[in-house]
Amino acid sequence: MDREQLTQDLPVGGQAVIEGVMMRVPGKIVTAVRAADHQIVVREEAYDPLAQRYRLLGLPILRGALSFFEMMLIGLKALNFSADVASQEEGQVEQREESWREQLALWATMIFSVGLGVGLFFFLPLLAAQFLGLQENAFEFNLVAGAVRATLLIVYLWAISQWREIQRVFQYHGAEHKSIFTLEAGAELTVAAARGFGRLHPRCGTSFMLIVVLFAILIFACVDSLFPLVFGHTQSLFERFATHFAVLPFIAGTSFELLKFSGKKRNAPLVRLLSTPGLWLQRITTREPDDDQLEVALFALRRALNEEVEANPSC
Repeated sequence: MDREQLTQDLPVGGQAVIEGVMMRVPGKIVTAVRAADHQIVVREEAYDPLAQRYRLLGLPILRGALSFFEMMLIGLKALNFSADVASQEEGQVEQREESWREQLALWATMIFSVGLGVGLFFFLPLLAAQFLGLQENAFEFNLVAGAVRATLLIVYLWAISQWREIQRVFQYHGAEHKSIFTLEAGAELTVAAARGFGRLHPRCGTSFMLIVVLFAILIFACVDSLFPLVFGHTQSLFERFATHFAVLPFIAGTSFELLKFSGKKRNAPLVRLLSTPGLWLQRITTREPDDDQLEVALFALRRALNEEVEANPSC
């Protein structure tokens, strides 16, 4: 039996950043980054998701849609912090508060990223299926659009994985997964213990993207089948885009619930089988980390858990 099969799902998540890892636990977010002088620079902040602050927003599916956008913003903030640390010269590392201009730029970056993603992974597949003349058959149209979307996702991830800088980020992604597995197994949070765990985690954002792509085929086909019954005609390309875009929050929220379920039931044979495509995709977005990278990920995790750690812990 794999060591990962002996782990239990815990409310811990994370993200790889430039030369570091962001770890998120209930009530706290910690980002740890390896600076040019090899010190580990840490940023901590309180974190109370909207779904916990407002009971209505904690309803299933709705909480998932909100969590998706919250995680995008948190992830961009962590990336900006890591880029700031990476840009500072050796011996000049210091932390500072974000100005209103930086916060505005952060929101602008998120809006631009979402817009680019919608155009590339959402509108372009619809255009391809429309070009093939499949608009009269809802299932065939969305099956082809979904295949184009999945292909674009895989090609995009593979293409960026060829960059040396991104490969290091993907190594930190692997370190994040190994660290979380170590915690979920109840093992000591050390580099030696973390080395033995795998880098493919069932509750990963990469798997989430694949769930969204596949689940969208079914939901979009249902929406397209209902549209003529309600409005009396088949959608134009832009009507199809608008109706699909309107149900995206439902797809994201439901995919979030499916991902959480797959994490909790990770040891069930059927769930392990259904999770396999997402784990395959993680072979692109993760790399085996070295000990220094594991050290940073574990440092972030231990700080998030309020454990006492040294400024420069040993392996």
